[in-house]
Amino acid sequence: MRLAGLVALSALLAADAAGAEIPQAERRSGYSFMAPDTRAMQDDDTTNPAMLWVLDGEKLWARKTGVTNKACADCHQDARASMKGVAAHYPAFDKALGRPVDLEQRINLCRATHQQATPLPYESRELLALTAFVAQQSRGAAIEPGSDPQLAPFVAKGRELFMQRQGQLNLGCTNCHDENWDKRLAGSAITQGHPTGYPLYRLEWQSLGSLQRRLRACMTGIRAQAYDYGAPELVELELYLMSRAKGMPLEAPAIRP
Repeated sequence: MRLAGLVALSALLAADAAGAEIPQAERRSGYSFMAPDTRAMQDDDTTNPAMLWVLDGEKLWARKTGVTNKACADCHQDARASMKGVAAHYPAFDKALGRPVDLEQRINLCRATHQQATPLPYESRELLALTAFVAQQSRGAAIEPGSDPQLAPFVAKGRELFMQRQGQLNLGCTNCHDENWDKRLAGSAITQGHPTGYPLYRLEWQSLGSLQRRLRACMTGIRAQAYDYGAPELVELELYLMSRAKGMPLEAPAIRP
């Protein structure tokens, strides 16, 4: 973030607002904050660049790999049926690990356990492609984070991180996305921060990216130390954000500015 942007951000958030969370009835997808031409790109799969990753993911779904020489399709068959609604329930609790995992981690766990293949690196085209392909099968499904009571303490940890001030700018996620949404910062709309479209294609990135990439970018923007990819704190924050967006339709793979 440039110096001018930092100055604008500091000025915008100098005074605390009430700090209350956004009422469920007032929650809006980032889609509603976009310009009409950007919305049109998302609405038409032939102009949505994220669909290139979905096509790659479809091929990877059917490709045999690893020591077992198995493909995702060998266990899960047709993703249009077996993966329908799945992404809307992640992050989910993993009993073996005793903690929540997000969709990218679940894919890698399946690779390691069932295919005996090397886990795919975070933000690699292959992992993003498989995640986008799986997530697309849940497009339009209502976000419904896991109801497992074992998730409750992790949701609470994610909420705490969302509210926590950090970094040189001493800001928390809530200062932008609860207290100042629908305002503008350096010409860009401040949204409510709901993760309805991930993985998504950002025009700023000229690439597909995960929710963790976006969270890390926000942390860097407020001059805080970003957590490593896959860190429990990022998964807990993802879990809280999904619980915060409960009932909203999944748009993956979406487009954002």
